[in-house]
Amino acid sequence: MVWKISSDPRISARAVERQMTNWELGRTQRYETHPAERPEVEDFITVSREVGVRAEEVGQLLGERLGWPVFGRSLLEAMAGDDTIRQQLYRSMDERDLKWWEGALYPLLVENYGRNDYFRRLCETVLSLARQGRSIFVGRGCDRVLSDDLGYRVRLIAPERERLRHFAQEHGLEPEEAAREMGKIAGERAEFIRAHFEIEANDPTRHDLAINLGRVSSPEAVEIILAAREQRRRRKATD
Repeated sequence: MVWKISSDPRISARAVERQMTNWELGRTQRYETHPAERPEVEDFITVSREVGVRAEEVGQLLGERLGWPVFGRSLLEAMAGDDTIRQQLYRSMDERDLKWWEGALYPLLVENYGRNDYFRRLCETVLSLARQGRSIFVGRGCDRVLSDDLGYRVRLIAPERERLRHFAQEHGLEPEEAAREMGKIAGERAEFIRAHFEIEANDPTRHDLAINLGRVSSPEAVEIILAAREQRRRRKATD
């Protein structure tokens, strides 16, 4: 399948193409499995974070270790806003996939369908990706879009001073301006989660694991995530 590349200036064509190529490889492997043996969705990891935390770096390192595509906030927003990419995702699903997809989508949109078209498109995109290929999702409340009893959910936190320093460096801002912008973004994220999922953004029960990046490096965080995830997989296998 040839993927139309997003024209969003924040997203490089190469980044979109790379992630979708990786996803397509996973999807191809999935369809080598008999339909009766396929899981509800392919394995996934969601990464949520406080503003200013290096979540994208952790996500990319996880993707490299697992060989999975990484869909971050900007990439998901670009895909959700691109009708051609979404149509390609829908066409890649068979009848069984579409039936599951419609059932998973409906409860998410009962209260929001007519009120927020972006949220509908985001949910459609995330569910289409997760159904057909192993993926890592960073941000955008993906842990709430996908079923609670599937995948693995990680929350990344860090001391405010470190988050402020990283945010200011990344965006070329003075500390006071960076602090104001961080507060604005945190408020917008909290409202998005509250409005669409009726929970608080910082609710720790959303996640399987929380890691303080003020205490460990990004590579160390990846090792912790993979070890904890594997431990849970072994426990479930013996239950």
